[in-house]
Amino acid sequence: MAASRRKLCDGWAGVTQPTVQSQSNWRGLGVRMAAAAVLVPLVLIDVWLGGWWFIAALVLAGCLMAREWVTIVYGGDRGQMAIHVLCGALAAPVTFELGLVAVAILTVAGWLAALTLTVVQRQTLSLWSLPGIPYLVVPLAAFAVLRQDPQAGLIAVVWLLVAVWSADSMAYFAGRTIGGPKLWPAVSPKKTWAGVFGAMAGAALAGWIVGWVSGMAVLWPLMLLGAVIGVVEQAGDLFESAVKRANDLKDSGTLIPGHGGMLDRVDGLMAAAVVAAGIGLVRGGQDGAGVGFLVW
Repeated sequence: MAASRRKLCDGWAGVTQPTVQSQSNWRGLGVRMAAAAVLVPLVLIDVWLGGWWFIAALVLAGCLMAREWVTIVYGGDRGQMAIHVLCGALAAPVTFELGLVAVAILTVAGWLAALTLTVVQRQTLSLWSLPGIPYLVVPLAAFAVLRQDPQAGLIAVVWLLVAVWSADSMAYFAGRTIGGPKLWPAVSPKKTWAGVFGAMAGAALAGWIVGWVSGMAVLWPLMLLGAVIGVVEQAGDLFESAVKRANDLKDSGTLIPGHGGMLDRVDGLMAAAVVAAGIGLVRGGQDGAGVGFLVW
């Protein structure tokens, strides 16, 4: 009788386990969707307003990102907090008003100040104590460069946002519905190769749709560009995951319900912005980065 009861219990466990696993795959989805429903319209309105409204949003984002980075890497050290927050706050305004040379000087000066403080305080230099200032400043400057293009700045930033959001969403759904081999389990246990291909497909489709709605004459390069942005978005996500993993953290903060901290929400977007602005600058220069990025 006892053996039969064990078999019966094992049978029920085998039946219910996939259901429990399936439910855990989608845990928190409602909160994520609710947060996105609030934040996405606000972000798009701010991008549409442009000018100093957009720069002000980048200043706020820079301060929040810097605070989380210093909390993760430096344990909230006040001196490092002051240096990183100052650089995060100044990145977009300096780019907007003074240009790329000035923001390069800001980056080098901030990096040297952070490094000097680490040495003076006799703190241990680590792999993660080195890239903090450029990690914050360069993406913020990239967004400022893209948006200030008078011809295509608005559509370039909207295209980038939609492509990254689509990549992130499709990676999430593909990873949880298809599953399969893990991408880099030592860094991010939940990321799969299916998620990467989902990100590429989502960003490629989004790139084509936004280009078509915007009246772009040539659309196929935007699909290819979207696929590239999908890969870059996933790489940016992995980088931040590595930082958190090295410091035994799951999230960078608790600012956004269902998403964690600011860095958790924009990690892939930061990497994508740098690549987008780099392409735009090479092809269109600082005054035409948006056109250089989108028009092929």
